[in-house]
Amino acid sequence: MKHEFKRRTIALLDQHRIMTIATNRPDGWPQATVVSYVNDGLIIYCVIGRDSQKYANVVHDPRVSLAIANDYPQPLQIKGLSIAARAEISTDPGEREHVQEILLRRYPEYKIMPPPDPAELPLLRITPQIVSLLDYSQGFGHTDLLQVTDNDLAEFVEARRHHWASFHAA
Repeated sequence: MKHEFKRRTIALLDQHRIMTIATNRPDGWPQATVVSYVNDGLIIYCVIGRDSQKYANVVHDPRVSLAIANDYPQPLQIKGLSIAARAEISTDPGEREHVQEILLRRYPEYKIMPPPDPAELPLLRITPQIVSLLDYSQGFGHTDLLQVTDNDLAEFVEARRHHWASFHAA
C-alpha cells in the first residue's frame, strides 16, 4: 500500500465515528448494519451484541464489507471508504483495554457509562484486505483501489500486541 494512500485512508477513518458493516448470513443474504467504531491506524474495532445476528454471521464467515462516508453538500466533495476486510472476535483483555482508551478519546460522552461487558458485548477486530478510497474531488466517481498487505498492517498489529501485553503485566 502506498504511503500517501495509507495516510489518506487513516485520516478518513479518524474523521468518522459511524460505519455500515455488511456481513454474510448463513442463508446467503447479506446483512448491513450501522455501528459506531474506533480505529487504531488501519485496524478497526467495534463492539457487537453476542446474541446479535451480526455476531452469528461473523462467527460463520469472517468476511465483511465496510462503508464509511459523510453526506456532502456538493457531489465533488465526496470522500469515503469502501473496505473488504476480515473480522474476528478479540479475546485479549489487554487489547480490549487499549481499545477502551481509544473509544473514550473519540466518544468522551461514554465516560459516564461502565465499560462494555465482554460476555455480552464482544470486541470485533476488523482487518482491511482491500481498500477503495473514494475522492470525487479528483473527478466524479473517482476511486483508488489498493490491496492491504501484511507489511501495511505490521506496524499496527505487532506494535499494538506488545502494548496489549503491558496491560497484562500491570
